Amino acid sequence: VRLQVQNVEKPLYRGTFHCFQSIIKQESAFGLYKGIGSPMMGLTFINALVFGVQGNTLRALGKDTPLNQFLAGSAAGAIQCVICCPMELAKTRMQLQGTGEYKLKTKNYKNSLDCLIKIYQKEGLKGINRGMVSTFIRETPSFGFYFLTYDCMTRYLGCEAEDSYVIPKLLFSGGMSGIVSWLSTYPMDVIKSRLQADGVGGVTQYNGILDCVRKSYHEEGWKVFTRGLTSTLLRAFPVNAATFATVTVFLMYMKSEDNLPECEPGPVIHQPSSL
Repeated sequence: VRLQVQNVEKPLYRGTFHCFQSIIKQESAFGLYKGIGSPMMGLTFINALVFGVQGNTLRALGKDTPLNQFLAGSAAGAIQCVICCPMELAKTRMQLQGTGEYKLKTKNYKNSLDCLIKIYQKEGLKGINRGMVSTFIRETPSFGFYFLTYDCMTRYLGCEAEDSYVIPKLLFSGGMSGIVSWLSTYPMDVIKSRLQADGVGGVTQYNGILDCVRKSYHEEGWKVFTRGLTSTLLRAFPVNAATFATVTVFLMYMKSEDNLPECEPGPVIHQPSSL
């Protein structure tokens, strides 16, 4: 977020690792966890919604084909925007608060919930949903590629329940799915971050998505749309490797125990195999 929205004329950070070092030096290690409350509150519901919608949509479509995997994933991505957008708005505002300060001189928000409450009091529902359209444009195809890549990777690697290497294969498949999904729509993530951060300093720069794209490109060139990509990919692999592997193994375990015989795991491949 900080790399995506920093002023190009007076940049604070030269890159991912310089940003990492600067935050620790200037704000202590706790600076790396600014805004963590928002993801902690929202990610549980987001993942439950995403995997639930994807699995049910795939069953509704009837056949397990690459196209249906993409469509089911896209549906899941679109629906979870309702939670994702406010969550990321609070996260963005909290992460930008007190940039470069060890002790905050002016603390606008106590925590993520306080941030959302104050935005609502000042701007109403429109303020809470700032960046919703850009979030929708980013998340819909991104989750389509997310589940499509996982399906293709698990098929290619031949993930079988009795395979002694099934966990590493699932981790690798999940990690690559995260990378592909972020690469597919990353420029829109930059725009979303800029729109949600707009007005933090009291000055509003952008009138909408197209205006943000035009001004960002005019001032910084095409490289602006790759700002922060390195840090995003470094995060994407382990996070999504853990997410997909955990969901898949849990569903495999539940199915083997016959506790939920009617539950067909959404992200798991459907092919003639024990998995």
